[in-house]
Amino acid sequence: MSREDAERWAAALEEVMERIGGRFGRIEPRRRAVAYLRGLLSPAERKNGWQLAEVAGDRTPDGVQDFLSRVHWDADAVRDDLRAYIIEHLGDGQAVLVLDETGFLKKGDKSCGVQRQYSGTAGRIENCQIGVFLGYASLYGQP
Repeated sequence: MSREDAERWAAALEEVMERIGGRFGRIEPRRRAVAYLRGLLSPAERKNGWQLAEVAGDRTPDGVQDFLSRVHWDADAVRDDLRAYIIEHLGDGQAVLVLDETGFLKKGDKSCGVQRQYSGTAGRIENCQIGVFLGYASLYGQP
């Protein structure tokens, strides 16, 4: 990634935060939202509380956990704001949404959502988490 690419990404993140920032009421939750998004977009291999805190420069995941569990914000309004942003910047009448449900096999039961359930990845009932992913596919710029 070039410096120009990084600057464009930073400007786009700032634009997104300008759009959704008012949904968080006070400045501290807005700062946490920015740090959270940076963590999710970071190259960190795992996106758990500890890794997101590390990306944010925090010593513990307390701030991330507080943001996710105690801060009140209108998730539907943020979703709508982000949807509008995506349509403005990536909108393509020929694009499709790709929904994928994937099972992550787990040995223990300490991770969120782990239980014995059917996993298409394993092809049977296993101890696992199920992740649901939504992607946006477009031939934008293609002939």
